[in-house]
Amino acid sequence: MPKLKTHKGAKGRFHVTGSGKILRAKCGKSHFRRRKAPRTKRLYDRMIPTSNADAPRLRKLMPYS
Repeated sequence: MPKLKTHKGAKGRFHVTGSGKILRAKCGKSHFRRRKAPRTKRLYDRMIPTSNADAPRLRKLMPYS
């Protein structure tokens, strides 16, 4: 069976933890960042888990993670 290819766009956008959870960044991180409050900007730095409904689809895009 041939090797499966990793989706390069998904590789840059998602991160898989050691326990297998898939993390994503929040949207709206860079646009109009200067006018946002410092507290709001810090909230955008954090990675948050993806929904359970999206996990199987993302695992197909990143087969070896």
